[in-house]
Amino acid sequence: MIRRFGFGLLLWLPSLVWAQAIGGYAAGCQLNARALPASGPGFYVIRSARERFYGQPPLIEYLQNLGLKARQAQLPPMLVADIAMKRGGPFEYGHRSHQTGLDADIWLRPPPDDPSPHRLERIKAVDMVDHRYYILSRHFRDPQRRLIALAAQDERVSRIFVHPLIKKAMCRTYGEADWLGKLRPWFGHSSHVHVRLHCPKGDTLCEPQAQVPAGTGCGRELASWLNDKAGAISAGPRTPFRPVLPKQCVGWVR
Repeated sequence: MIRRFGFGLLLWLPSLVWAQAIGGYAAGCQLNARALPASGPGFYVIRSARERFYGQPPLIEYLQNLGLKARQAQLPPMLVADIAMKRGGPFEYGHRSHQTGLDADIWLRPPPDDPSPHRLERIKAVDMVDHRYYILSRHFRDPQRRLIALAAQDERVSRIFVHPLIKKAMCRTYGEADWLGKLRPWFGHSSHVHVRLHCPKGDTLCEPQAQVPAGTGCGRELASWLNDKAGAISAGPRTPFRPVLPKQCVGWVR
């Protein structure tokens, strides 16, 4: 068969068989992504009509494993929101990242008492921050802390974006834990956390992000975020993000 179709077939076999993350988290695409099941032990996928539940195999495995850990810890099932589209690339609205199948949003609210597909499609976020007084709300409790801690304790995790007040709470609870540095303060993450994995080994076209700084990040760096209340991302529609994609993605993403 290889003789019949020529050497060109060999060049295309990797993209036809192997999953790949291509480009950067905010300018890329993915090949042969896997879909996260609608539910599993310890998790539910929400707003599935958007079809943003596709990711690279390491991310899908990570989310399923995290669901199992949450269940074993007797935590409520976690709610998984945006991952990426089947072929990756920029969304029509919303995030700038989530393009290579290595990012996932996990909501911090518990699931509804009736987690039917209809309810999960229309579920509302619950803010963990009282923005008027700039304090954590009554909704941020021990289950939220424990879930974030479980999420960070995986070597595949590059960083997890959280609201600065949530980072502060995690620093107070977990002291000098070596994984605290992965929790990166970022406005706009007060109802969910944004998990980002490292580029998978062997994905030579995946562009990694710089390593997080050494240390817990609980000192001067965090203080600068806590003092910058004006830096919060404003709500409302934004112009769709249209980056220049790697040549391997052109014509592949919709």
